[in-house]
Amino acid sequence: MHKHESRSPLVRCITVVASPPSLQDNRADADRLKQAVANRLRAEGVDAPLLIPLALLASLAGKFRQAGFQGCALVNMLPAFCEIVDFFSEEPGRLPGFALDLGTTHLEGSLLDLRTGAPLAAGQCVNRQIGFGADILSRIHHAGQDGRLGPGRSGTGLAELRAAVLDSVNDLVRMLAERAGCAAEDIRAVSISGNTTMVHLLLGLSPYHLCREPYIPLVNAPDPCRADELGLAVFSGAPVWIMPSIGSYFGGDLISGILATELDRAEGISMLIDVGTNAEVVLGNREWLIACAGAAGPALEGGVARMGMRAGPGAVEHVAIDRDRWRLSFVTINGAPAEGICGSGLIDLVAELYLARLIDFRGKFRTEQDDDSAARRDFLRRRLVIDEQGTRFIVVPAAESAHGREVVLTQTDLDSLMRSKAAMYSILTTLTAQVGVAFGDLARIHVAGAFGRHINPRQAITLGMLPDLPLDVYQAVGNSSLRGAEQVLLSGDCRRRSLEIRGKITYLELNVNQEFMLRFTGARFIPHTDPALFPSVPHYRADSGAEIA
Repeated sequence: MHKHESRSPLVRCITVVASPPSLQDNRADADRLKQAVANRLRAEGVDAPLLIPLALLASLAGKFRQAGFQGCALVNMLPAFCEIVDFFSEEPGRLPGFALDLGTTHLEGSLLDLRTGAPLAAGQCVNRQIGFGADILSRIHHAGQDGRLGPGRSGTGLAELRAAVLDSVNDLVRMLAERAGCAAEDIRAVSISGNTTMVHLLLGLSPYHLCREPYIPLVNAPDPCRADELGLAVFSGAPVWIMPSIGSYFGGDLISGILATELDRAEGISMLIDVGTNAEVVLGNREWLIACAGAAGPALEGGVARMGMRAGPGAVEHVAIDRDRWRLSFVTINGAPAEGICGSGLIDLVAELYLARLIDFRGKFRTEQDDDSAARRDFLRRRLVIDEQGTRFIVVPAAESAHGREVVLTQTDLDSLMRSKAAMYSILTTLTAQVGVAFGDLARIHVAGAFGRHINPRQAITLGMLPDLPLDVYQAVGNSSLRGAEQVLLSGDCRRRSLEIRGKITYLELNVNQEFMLRFTGARFIPHTDPALFPSVPHYRADSGAEIA
C-alpha cells in the first residue's frame, strides 16, 4: 500500500497548491483539500483512503481557505488509511513526536523531529502507579477493587491506576516540551512501548484475565487512536501508535527490542536478553524467532536485596577487590554518594567475592578462612561481620554512604542472587536446546535495559549467569523499548515489521517445562555443577577454597 513506507514518519507535512474555487470549479473546500493531498500522496506511491475527522472538519476547511488554498497539510500515515488533521500556510520548522517507554516503575521518553529524526529532548519520571503496588500482580489486584480518585470522586481501582499513569505521562510530556522549547500541544505524534499489563492499564482495559489461566489479554494489537481519546496532553489529533504484544507475558517492549536490534533481519542466529521484573529472551534470525520469559529479574532490579535499588544515581554499579593489597573499590552511577547497590553491582560484588574465595561455589560465605595474610585478615575484620543478625559483607561503610548507614550484602541477598543467576542461565540453555542451537553458534547476544547498560559480562560469566563466550559476542543496547518506539515514529517499515514480528514468534512456556527445572537445579552453583561449561572460570574446592586445576 505504501511504496515509500521505509522513509515515512507517522505524521507527514504534505505541501499542496490548489486552484481557488470558481463558477467553473465548485468543489467544496474540504473536498478540494482532500483531492490536492491525495494527488501528492499518489504521486509518491501511497494509495490509501484519505479521511478528515469530523471534529476537525470545520477548522481544516477554514485554515485551507484562509491560506489561499495552498500551504502544508498535516497527514497521519495510518496502516489502513491516512487522515488530514491540520493545515498550515507555511511548512513548520520542526514537527515534534513523542516516543514513550511505558515502564512499570519509571517512564522514559524522548521528543524527535519527525521531519529529520533529530532528537529534541529526553528524560524520565516515576510511574505514579507505584503507589498502588511495586509489581504487576499488585496492580492487577488493585484494578479489580473499589477505589477513591480524590475528594468527592469515586471509581474503580482500574480508574485510579489509569489516572495515575496518565498524569505521569502528561507530566513527562510537559517536561520534555519545555526542554525542547515548544508547547506540549505542538507534539504531533505519539508511540508507546510497554508490557501487556501496563498497556491495558493506560487504555483503561481490565487486566483481570492476564494472570489467570489461560492468560488471555483483552487486546494484543490495539489499533492506532488519537491523543484526545486517551487524554494525552499533546495535539488532539496526534495519532498514538501502541506497540503490539504477543500475550500476557510478552509485551510490546520486547517487540521494540527486536526492532531495535534488528533480530528479525539478522542472517546469523542472535539472542536478545532484556532483564526487568522478568528476564525476557528472544532467539533467532530473519527466518524464525523463539522466545520465553522467566522470573530472573527481581534480585537484579533491586527488589530482593536488602540494600538493592534500581540503576540510578547513587547506586553502586561496579565493585572490584584488589586481591594483592586487599582493598575494595566501587563506582556509583553519576559518582553520587552510595545509597544502595543495583543489579550490575551485585553481580560484580558476588563474582569478586568468589574469586577472592570469600564465598564458596554454593554462594555461601566462607566464615573460616585459612592461609590468611595480615592484609587479608584486616580486610575480613573490617568487611565481614558475623553476629546475631547473621553474616553480612560491608560494601560501603556508613561514613561513606549517602544516608549514614552501611551498604551491605547479606546471606539472604546472596541466596536470592544465586536463584536469579541460575534462572537466567537455565532460561538461556532451555531456549537454545529447544531449537538445537549451541551457545557457540550465536553471532551476537544483545543485552538490553539498565541491566545491559551497566553489566560487566565477564563478571556475569564468572557467576555462571551468562554463557562462557568471547566478550565481543555481548553487546549492550540500552533502552531497546524506547529505541523501538522511536523507530516506529520515524519509519513505516518499522511499523509494518512490528506487526509482522508477532506472526513469526514461537513462545515457549517455561512454567510447565521440566527441562527448565532440571537445568535450574544444576545452575545453582558458581559457576555451575558442570565446570566444563565455563572453562575460563576458576573452580575451587568446597572444603579449602583451593583452585582445582
